[in-house]
Amino acid sequence: MSYIGQQPLNNFVTKQSQTFSPDGSTTGFTLNFAVTSGVDIMLVINNVVQEPGAGKAYTASGTTLTMSEAPGASDSMYCIFLGLALQTVNPGDGSVGTAKLVDSAVTTAKLDSSLDLSSKTITLASSMKNTPAFFAYMSSDTNISNTTATKVQFNTEDLDTDSCYDNTTNYRFTPTVAGKYYIGTMLTQQGGTSELIESRIYIYKNGSVYSYSYQANQNNYSNYQTNYQSVIMDMNGTTDYVESFAYISRNGSTSAVLAHTRGTYFMGYRLIGV
Repeated sequence: MSYIGQQPLNNFVTKQSQTFSPDGSTTGFTLNFAVTSGVDIMLVINNVVQEPGAGKAYTASGTTLTMSEAPGASDSMYCIFLGLALQTVNPGDGSVGTAKLVDSAVTTAKLDSSLDLSSKTITLASSMKNTPAFFAYMSSDTNISNTTATKVQFNTEDLDTDSCYDNTTNYRFTPTVAGKYYIGTMLTQQGGTSELIESRIYIYKNGSVYSYSYQANQNNYSNYQTNYQSVIMDMNGTTDYVESFAYISRNGSTSAVLAHTRGTYFMGYRLIGV
């Protein structure tokens, strides 16, 4: 049913009350709940309702109740809260547990201690980042043997978040966090001045072929080919590693992988939420 104005309440709300212990000299008392003014409470002394306001029986603001005269030590004094002030309450440090969070799956292990509200920045916990991650490419063209799978030496890094990619010796990615990883590699290959018959890309895991792609020219008409290969794989975070290998079959005298920061590269990162 629709209403004009405020919708009527359909249940009962219990009012809060508070009892005081006057001593005959005290005029200031502390309220259990904050109020905006004296009309937000009904103050009763010896079963007589007191009148609020300046120059009258009492005033109230926040949690302070001020009497115009000190009630006697034998007086019965209590109040009923008719309205409460809106206020912001900041929980104490370390007082909010995971049971108070909406999603019980969000635990303190997934929260970072660095939360700077003043600059509106949140530092994500490591479990919520796509790291370790890397992106590497070659600084110069590399000749490779014909019809031989050859490791591509990506020696220049654009990105290596956790120093997990070796760009000087083994040219491999060995992530230090277990999980599922997206691994991709793109190669631009040249078959010399004559025809390039076939080119392949291999992604090796722990020294063996894990996935590959290839292109073949049936009419022997191209000297260049660009292939891309990607895969999602599990990595144990300790000993597992991946490498990129190239293979060329050609009729010309030279086989090469051409250096290009965006046409020949090796990359990977850890997936989150899977």
